[in-house]
Amino acid sequence: MTIAILGLIVLLVLFLTAMAVGYYVYKRIKQKVSGYAQMFWGTEDVREGINKMQAEYSTTPKSVSSATSLYLPRIVRDFPEFHYDEMKERAENVLVGFLQAVDTRDASMLREGTEELKEKLSMQIGMLKDQDMQVHYDNVKVHKTEIYQYRKEKGRCSIVFQSAVEYLYYAEKQGELVAGRKDMKTQAKYNVQMIYIQDRDVIEDTRDAALGLNCPNCGAPLSMLGAKTCAYCDSPIVEFNIRVWNFSDVEEV
Repeated sequence: MTIAILGLIVLLVLFLTAMAVGYYVYKRIKQKVSGYAQMFWGTEDVREGINKMQAEYSTTPKSVSSATSLYLPRIVRDFPEFHYDEMKERAENVLVGFLQAVDTRDASMLREGTEELKEKLSMQIGMLKDQDMQVHYDNVKVHKTEIYQYRKEKGRCSIVFQSAVEYLYYAEKQGELVAGRKDMKTQAKYNVQMIYIQDRDVIEDTRDAALGLNCPNCGAPLSMLGAKTCAYCDSPIVEFNIRVWNFSDVEEV
């Protein structure tokens, strides 16, 4: 009987010791976490600190990879009629139009773009309709846009603009919120690609072959769209070249 009581006492002492050690470890961890929270967020409340971090993150625009100063001189040298401010504005309008089209599930909101881009948009809208999903991009604001990339390939040139964007993003299904937040902004980054077909005879992607122009005077196909005059009737076509820049992709990065 005495041994059994002693055994119980030992177990009780061990249990209380373990509880005391556990409580001490918990307090030390809590102190350290509170210290870090105070250091990083100015508050000892971790939950409040996380909320502050999320709020700050939601209002801080994403940084964009700017190579404008590197590529713009090359682009202007290759295409003297290229107007950077005009093209940047077009790229931003295409981006906003794409997001608004997804929001309203109305592809006509996208005012310009290649058939490839319009097909991508239609597929995305169709998928949302099939899933009975409504995705919202409210109060879209473009903070900054820069040239990210410039490539010259067989028969085509491409420019990629990169934009920092802000909006209220959330998705609903049957009236229930399934993604995003209605009360907090989202900061995002997108690439918008535009292409220029120089020679339809050598391009590798057959979808690009339909992007060419015809001579405004005689109607002959302009296979060398970088030319200044029509090869058939010598009519000036410089003012038409700028139309050949068209937008082929919008992608979040």
